[in-house]
Amino acid sequence: MRGDVSEPEFGEAAQAGFGGPTRPGEPRREFAAIHSHGLARVAAATPLVVTADPARNAEATVALARQADADGVDVVVFPELGLSSYALDDLHLQDALLDAVEQAVDTVCRASRELGPLLLVGAPLRRRGRLYNTALAISRGRILGVVPKTFLPNYREYYEKRWFASGAGVTGEEITVAGRTVPFGTDLIFEAADLPDLVVGVEICEDYWAPIPPSSYAAMAGATLLANLSASNIVVGKAADRAHLSAAQSARALAAYVYSAAGTGESTTDLAWDGQGTIHELGDLLAESARFADTPQLLVADVDLARVRQERMRTGTFNDSAAAAGRPEQRFRTVRFDHRPHRRDVGLRRHQRRFPFVPDTAERLDLDCYEAFNIQVHGLARRFQATGGGRMVIGISGGLDSTHALIVAAKACDRLGVPRTTILGYTLPGFATSDETKANAWALMRALGVEAAEIDIRPAARLLLADLGHPAAEGAADYDVTYENVQAGLRTDYLFRLANHHGGFVVGTGDLSELALGWCTYGVGDQMSHYAVNAGVPKTLIQYLIRWAVSHDQFDEDTGKLLTAVLDTEISPELVPADAETGTMQSTQDRIGPYELHDFFLYHLLRHGLAPSKIAFLAWHAWRDALTDGWPAGFPDGERHAYDVATIVRWLREFLGRFMASQFKRSALPNGPKVSFGGTLSPRGDWRAPSDARATAWLAELDRNGPQP
Repeated sequence: MRGDVSEPEFGEAAQAGFGGPTRPGEPRREFAAIHSHGLARVAAATPLVVTADPARNAEATVALARQADADGVDVVVFPELGLSSYALDDLHLQDALLDAVEQAVDTVCRASRELGPLLLVGAPLRRRGRLYNTALAISRGRILGVVPKTFLPNYREYYEKRWFASGAGVTGEEITVAGRTVPFGTDLIFEAADLPDLVVGVEICEDYWAPIPPSSYAAMAGATLLANLSASNIVVGKAADRAHLSAAQSARALAAYVYSAAGTGESTTDLAWDGQGTIHELGDLLAESARFADTPQLLVADVDLARVRQERMRTGTFNDSAAAAGRPEQRFRTVRFDHRPHRRDVGLRRHQRRFPFVPDTAERLDLDCYEAFNIQVHGLARRFQATGGGRMVIGISGGLDSTHALIVAAKACDRLGVPRTTILGYTLPGFATSDETKANAWALMRALGVEAAEIDIRPAARLLLADLGHPAAEGAADYDVTYENVQAGLRTDYLFRLANHHGGFVVGTGDLSELALGWCTYGVGDQMSHYAVNAGVPKTLIQYLIRWAVSHDQFDEDTGKLLTAVLDTEISPELVPADAETGTMQSTQDRIGPYELHDFFLYHLLRHGLAPSKIAFLAWHAWRDALTDGWPAGFPDGERHAYDVATIVRWLREFLGRFMASQFKRSALPNGPKVSFGGTLSPRGDWRAPSDARATAWLAELDRNGPQP
């Protein structure tokens, strides 16, 4: 059963961009604005400071703010005490310096009136006989509020408690800065009134080295973007520690995290500075700056704040943590401001992986393939033990999925210490089985040392077609779904009865991509088995798992050559004979679309719940150029290609229709191991959905907010 949907035609306008939300009665607009898809552009700024010269530092701050404005940045994070410089020692307590700092604040405010970014600037400020190390939030000339540093380091090279008062417990207060009285305290978050999901929490340097960073509470109060204004002198190995902390805090707080450390210009009397900047999102590094630079730095990336919000919605522990912490949203003050986002096309400034299920660095790819392969092997071995140790029965077509299931089973036997002849491999040729795949199947079974046999299903298929009164029983070229499924169903019938006969169980071969698309026949081997070892692995990852097995000598050289030959074989169900004139075999991807696109759609729908228009937007940026980066390590050069907007939307509509219409097949899935962090479609795991839902709302959203027809 398939969920076919109509496919619109797209004109040249669709190539230009993506339409954003409009109010009723407004004309549709053309732009590819990140703001339309829940993203915001952020920056970590590293100006060249001048020690104890606030006026010069204000100029440097304004210069980078203007650069950020021109680049379409929404939030800029500057270093700790950037207006005064950090390494001043007792000069912090000089009124001449502190007066100059307030003048510098006024300079930044006046200069930023016509600038778009929210500026987070560091400065020492006086209040009621105390001096605080603070971060000022400045938007379009207005100081929104001031956040004091909570944790003051006073060990090794640090002596901050000599000069500064801690902000611990300072809530609900105000401060007067450069003649402006504004909110003051550690209980402030800053929310854009006109850009959904842009809510900013601020902490300063040492704060995120604490066991519970202040930004954890800000996140639980609603902040999606966390900023750290830091000085942080550099010593060997410290840069890695900072990056680990930023990654961990963005993952733990389910947030984006921008870190900016002091750089060139700070006093090197006893310390040195590297100007490290990083931008993380949900634990992933989006961008990092050049360190030890002798020019001003502006590190820019686009963070997906809608993704942050969605991740929090699906992670119940986040809400439970907020409850355990006494509901921080009730203690924090939210300062709302009119951000006035530019909403112009500024491209997409983030690394967009074409294959989100497959890492694109060689080191991570090796690790993930090792883990994925062994998850499958371990799962199958445990199931074999639980069944009492009979036989594993697998139908071997010579194609990608059955080959992968077979090598997983072979390794499971090795791990269990049982002979590979425990595996009963059967090739079951039908009306359209090619000589190439049949030869591959036999060669693989022999090379792996499994017990192999062949059962020709054509006589039984003809008999069944005749019983049904199907024209193909008399030789007619009526290759409908009945013709196909008679063959697929017979193969499964044989495998289950063979398992009964030999006291074993059927190892399934269907993969995650086929289950997502419903490209599997209900009750048949790619949907039904005793243990679905491939059900958690998408098609694109299976290709890399086989490549990994070959390159890491999991099997001997001859077997490796056979596995490589399978990778070069066209993906086909081989249920319909080749075209009589051209000899072209039935092609799955010609029928339902490229698996590389479908896996991209699946990941972002399943893992993040993204709207179809946003999936299309990301896919376009990922796939529009065949020559840019984004390909996994070792991807064959001859297979690098691009997709235009019309093609992406065509296959996205196909995906959405098939995905929704095929839930009933997934609701009856057999057991199988979850493999990827991207998720699984098991009804007992990541995906629970009704079998009678429709794709109407998703297709309508794509029509409303996606590329213009």
